[in-house]
Amino acid sequence: MKRSMTRNARIPFAPDPVIEAYKRDVDRTLLRENLKLPVEDRFRKLKELQRLAQELQRAGRKARSRA
Repeated sequence: MKRSMTRNARIPFAPDPVIEAYKRDVDRTLLRENLKLPVEDRFRKLKELQRLAQELQRAGRKARSRA
């Protein structure tokens, strides 16, 4: 008799040492807190972060042009 796989069945994989190394440096509490937010709030936070990154890039270019 053939055993069928359900949609939620997971196939166990051996841990990847590279992934395990990265996981040590990830704060999962921040991920969990972010996932508690509604999707709209997560997108709003992402847009704010993108704006900050753009401003930092502008400031960096401005500082380099003065040097």
